[in-house]
Amino acid sequence: VQLQASGGGLVQAGGSLRLLCAASGFNLEYYALAWFRQAPGKQREWISCISDIRGATSYADSVKGRFTISRDNAENTVYLQMNSLNPEDTAVYYCAAKLYGSDLIFHFASSYNYWGQGTQVTVSS
Repeated sequence: VQLQASGGGLVQAGGSLRLLCAASGFNLEYYALAWFRQAPGKQREWISCISDIRGATSYADSVKGRFTISRDNAENTVYLQMNSLNPEDTAVYYCAAKLYGSDLIFHFASSYNYWGQGTQVTVSS
């Protein structure tokens, strides 16, 4: 059972990146999925979630209107499209999965059963 995050990198302010998180060993269809991030010296921050049944989404105010979460159950993958990036978005980004989310949105890290290893996003000014 594994979540593999990828797609991070170095980008200039105003640029875009698309993160991917692929699951192996289990079917993401039955999971609520989320992205968190952690900047140096800061606590892990929830940034977005997508529910398991209807695909309802929710975003932190800090990324609303710039980031888009999506899922492809056939590909067993969750995505995070990040636009209009700024240096404050620099962090390690983590994907997370919660079994049987019952179509709810979960903001707390403790709610999630599985975590990806993280992918570094660095935004230069």
